[in-house]
Amino acid sequence: MMIYLNEHIHPEALETVGRHAEIVQDYSQIEEIHAIIVRTEPVTREIIEKAKNLKVIGKHGIGYDNIDVEAAKELGVSVVYTPTANFQAVAELIVTLMSSTSRNIVQNVERIKGGKLTTNAPADLVGTEMVGKTVALIGMGNVALTAAAILRNGYQMNITGYDPFVSNEKATSLGIKKYDSVAELLPEADYINVSVPLTDTTRNIISENELRLCKRSAILINTSRGGTVNETDLYQALKDGTIRAAASDVFVTEPPTLDHPLIQLENFVPTPHIGASTEESMYRMGTTVVREVLTVLAGDKAKYHVL
Repeated sequence: MMIYLNEHIHPEALETVGRHAEIVQDYSQIEEIHAIIVRTEPVTREIIEKAKNLKVIGKHGIGYDNIDVEAAKELGVSVVYTPTANFQAVAELIVTLMSSTSRNIVQNVERIKGGKLTTNAPADLVGTEMVGKTVALIGMGNVALTAAAILRNGYQMNITGYDPFVSNEKATSLGIKKYDSVAELLPEADYINVSVPLTDTTRNIISENELRLCKRSAILINTSRGGTVNETDLYQALKDGTIRAAASDVFVTEPPTLDHPLIQLENFVPTPHIGASTEESMYRMGTTVVREVLTVLAGDKAKYHVL
């Protein structure tokens, strides 16, 4: 068998692939490829159509918007993923970014390293505490709920949320005050967390209209997908003080570069799509996606299949 794999995965997962198949890192023999394993690399219709022997595409992660699922379905190619492997890691990053932006950690570090510090505890970088504040969850999947548990138990935060796929009864059982729209959710939120897949309905789910509903002291966190938050509108909101601060692990074009307007703002904290980048998460994602791909290639049904 021949498996295409050109992105970093956990060494143990890579070793497993190598024991079962020949690994190729380009599409020079695309018609001979039986499986494709990707993290963020796109798998287009053109690739799927050319890979005449392709049986399965494995996504190393939760979101599979980089895969043309419709083309895979039309051509009878299975798509598998790792929906439970990385939510702890991403949830911990959400809490980290909330804490970092609340205490102006990046600005303080940059001031010290840049030789611009003139006093201890700079008056213009006074932070805010998270205890007892309200966090609004846009999307209430595993990632958001794991973060919510940390925030509730560790910071006694009030949890509110919006998710059309979660019932009011379910939300209540989880101790979450659920709203029927994003617009209703935002005005009382001190922190806003975006944890949704990128779809036609979630693209720009946060844009100018939504940002203007927020408190001026609000902090926005996005670890979902670039495009769920309108970057141009967020830039303007941060620049004019519509909201206090934001942090994002995801961008429309990745990785972000210095010429990106948001990167220039002191009240914006960027990270380069590191949500799932922990040793533990990489192990779980790598071993899971490899197992699922090999299961399909063996003619059996995968546990975590999109198609």
